[in-house]
Amino acid sequence: MRARNVLVVLYEGVQSLDVTGPVEVFTGAGAASGQPGAYRVVTASPGGEPVRSTGGLRLLPDADLAGVGPVHTLLVPGGTDTERPDRALVARIRELADRAERVVSVCTGAFLLAEAGLLAGRRATTHWAYCEALARRFPDVEVDPDPIHVRDGRVATSAGVTAGIDLALALVEEDLGREAALLIARHLVVFLRRPGNQAQFSTQLAAQVADRQPLREVQRWIAEHPEADLSVEALALRSALSPRHFARAFAAEVGVTPGRYVDGVRLEAARRRLEDTADGIEEIARRCGYGTPEAMRRAFVRALAVPPAEYRRRFHPSHDGGH
Repeated sequence: MRARNVLVVLYEGVQSLDVTGPVEVFTGAGAASGQPGAYRVVTASPGGEPVRSTGGLRLLPDADLAGVGPVHTLLVPGGTDTERPDRALVARIRELADRAERVVSVCTGAFLLAEAGLLAGRRATTHWAYCEALARRFPDVEVDPDPIHVRDGRVATSAGVTAGIDLALALVEEDLGREAALLIARHLVVFLRRPGNQAQFSTQLAAQVADRQPLREVQRWIAEHPEADLSVEALALRSALSPRHFARAFAAEVGVTPGRYVDGVRLEAARRRLEDTADGIEEIARRCGYGTPEAMRRAFVRALAVPPAEYRRRFHPSHDGGH
């Protein structure tokens, strides 16, 4: 088997998890699957000099970035100062990307790819906290703040830190098959992979907490009772407001409409039950407020692009080998 050369770019202020997560996936995938020559991972920095990561770790590269040859997969991790990158580093990334079969970024590494012109006209993502800055600085990039990773042609971008592991696992599955990706995921004690379009954070984290106590109580009630009547009228009654006043106040203080918030909470509750329990699809649909399995299926396909049964296959421990 021809080894796929994976080059990981190092630079001063790189995020260590953006480096080590994908490296562990690629280096372990071959051995775990009985194909030890599947990947050859090389780290390289400008001048071959050691670099200090954001967490203070000193990383010693394998090679000088200027001297490495053509690679199969070019991986650019995130780090500090990626919004004001070194010109020479960007130029070298552009040169290497021209000859690479795949170009991958983790977290704010997307800024380096965009600066090199590699994301122009493409859909991409980065850590949710930097999506607005990426879109503002590079208007020719279609920035999607929601998914944990995005593939557009030969270029793949991912959200923050652990999302780099998800993307690496997805690439291993593409290269070596599902069983190989499953084996290394099991070895690393992680789920096989989250779908790329899974949201970067939960409904509760994405939404704001209401200022007023009655609305905060309604948010808590929704989270604890996804199976209940969560119509605007019912929730307004709980908050002692008129439906119109409630809907307007909730949207203003929480940042989303009551309906959108309820949809997100129910989806999250159903996902947790699919991951953590052996409950049947029909029971989960009922307990999470969908009423029917078909209604839950439509919600999953709309939000995650996979039906509930497929979601469970990917994420329930018994389906991923019992880790």
